[in-house]
Amino acid sequence: MMISRTLKFSIALLVLLGMALANDAHAQLVEPEVKEALEPKTPFSEDKSNEYGLDLFVNNFGFGLGVHYAKYVGPFTAITFRSGITGVRDDSEQTFQSYFTGNKVIPNKYKRAFGFPFLMGIKHRIFPAKIEDNFRVFVSAGLGPAMVFTYPYLQDKNNNGFRDFRLIKVRGGGSVLRPVEQVNDFFSGWKNGSTHWGFNGEIKIGADLGSSFGGQTTVEIGYFFYYLKDGLQIMEPYKPYGYTEPDGSDPGFPIACMKNNTAVPCQVEGANRNSFNPAQKYFGTPQIKVTIGGMW
Repeated sequence: MMISRTLKFSIALLVLLGMALANDAHAQLVEPEVKEALEPKTPFSEDKSNEYGLDLFVNNFGFGLGVHYAKYVGPFTAITFRSGITGVRDDSEQTFQSYFTGNKVIPNKYKRAFGFPFLMGIKHRIFPAKIEDNFRVFVSAGLGPAMVFTYPYLQDKNNNGFRDFRLIKVRGGGSVLRPVEQVNDFFSGWKNGSTHWGFNGEIKIGADLGSSFGGQTTVEIGYFFYYLKDGLQIMEPYKPYGYTEPDGSDPGFPIACMKNNTAVPCQVEGANRNSFNPAQKYFGTPQIKVTIGGMW
């Protein structure tokens, strides 16, 4: 008799537990409705219409610094202006560092370049009624003129378009190639620089963080580009015409023709230097930007 009552009690308990789990699982499958904000904040509702900021960004060109200003022309829409300074790099650049000296060198690099973008654009907040005011998501795009300043990376003293080398005999026999023309440091060669004009543009998505419009932090991710019709000669434009080994050199050394113990283009009758790296017209990169700013 005792076993029968225990069995009945166990069955009843399992049934009740199963019903409870079923109701809980059904409740989890039903998502609550999204509550829309009836009156999302806008710059106008906060008695503000101007935005400013200091931009810090990183992309494939390196780090950059800029400033921006925006004027709101609608509750969620602003006209923007941005400017700053960025690096400009050729797609083929690779940096190597000496294990012994710590010096860094970029093979075949010919010039350094810095860009100065000027961007006019539009910024528009999206989903204002569905996302809280302390995370104001927006999309933005801009286009405008750009100036690029280039100056020599390489001390090309004979202006032949590539770095010359010298064949040096070493103790114990053999030879090594040593550069005759050195690489400028970051602050050298500015007086031999030149300016170039083109276009630049960007497209991005971001968010203004913070419930206060007076001071805010902005995070953006997007794509940025430069375009210059005549291109920029960032890498060496030429290389020696063919290679040969002067008398007395070790076999297997692929060096240029020698003149006064200095590597020079081979003097082949009727021949010119070989083209090496063409000028690059388009420079594009993904970009992440953080802005510290606010509104008034």
